Amino acid sequence: MEKKQLARLSKNEIYEKDFKTSMRGYNQDEVDQFLDDIIKDYEAFEGKIQALEQELESVKNESTPPPRVEAPKPQPAAGNTNYDILRRLSNLEKHVFGSKLYD
Repeated sequence: MEKKQLARLSKNEIYEKDFKTSMRGYNQDEVDQFLDDIIKDYEAFEGKIQALEQELESVKNESTPPPRVEAPKPQPAAGNTNYDILRRLSNLEKHVFGSKLYD
């Protein structure tokens, strides 16, 4: 996977940025502290992005089959006999209880 740079500046570019001073310029210590805070944010964002990219890749690589959908069973006709009902009940008991019922 190709890594793209999302921000215009890298943390190294921010760190290495040198401002010219003038008579009424900014306090250099305040600027340096602010740039240090920005670098920490960049590092945190880069770490979070890497973690999310890894999580996305792991989710993409999981092979979970789609859920199986069974066709509905046909409903019995209204004129069933007792024999049909008993046979279905017996099949249901075999299915639910298995061989335990007949041991």
